[in-house]
Amino acid sequence: MKLAIMQPYLFAYIGYWQLINEVDTFVIFDDVNFIKRGYINKNYILMGGKSHRFSLELIKPSQNKLINETKIVGNFTKLLKTFEMAYKSAPYFKNIIPLIEIVLNQKERNLAKFIGNSLMLISSYLELDTKFIYSSDMDLDNSLKGQRKILDICKNLKATNYINSIGGIQLYDKKIFLEENITLSFLKTELAEYKQYENKFVPYLSIVDILMFNSIFSIKIMLKKFKNY
Repeated sequence: MKLAIMQPYLFAYIGYWQLINEVDTFVIFDDVNFIKRGYINKNYILMGGKSHRFSLELIKPSQNKLINETKIVGNFTKLLKTFEMAYKSAPYFKNIIPLIEIVLNQKERNLAKFIGNSLMLISSYLELDTKFIYSSDMDLDNSLKGQRKILDICKNLKATNYINSIGGIQLYDKKIFLEENITLSFLKTELAEYKQYENKFVPYLSIVDILMFNSIFSIKIMLKKFKNY
């Protein structure tokens, strides 16, 4: 069984979705500390031909709180209008804006569950059959940290393969995973350009940008554009 473990990211970039597509089970790592400067509640879209940051407003976010202890204010109307303004002329706007609206209008106010629901909704649209699990719902040894905690999750779910983004290549040791009969590999995204209006291509934007400019068929091709290490 192939497994990936990632913190919940709102409307994450294509590499995050490549991990989701590549595994059987995706663990939403929600019982770790919230990172203010990370991408948990923010990302980038195309606005006026440039990268523009959007964010989900939170109630007193703190790095002393876990992600699943963080609550959302709910600036959904403002966010939806931002997406509408940015993509009203995009080819798949009419298909995607109702999906974005469903994501933003959900009643869930727990940040981890809110983003988890968004991952499942977008996965359904993209016809992905990956299973999602919250790490906080698992019976784990919470005294473990770092690599040992990841291994504990892998063993709990009987994973044979653990896939991480390339950013984890300095954090995890293939030999230690092999000692537990788990094959560790790292996914590195290959840049796939696509037409964004008539602008010069702006890379590494949110999945929202990709959804607005590409068909499901085209996105499925993009999901396979990576190298394994």
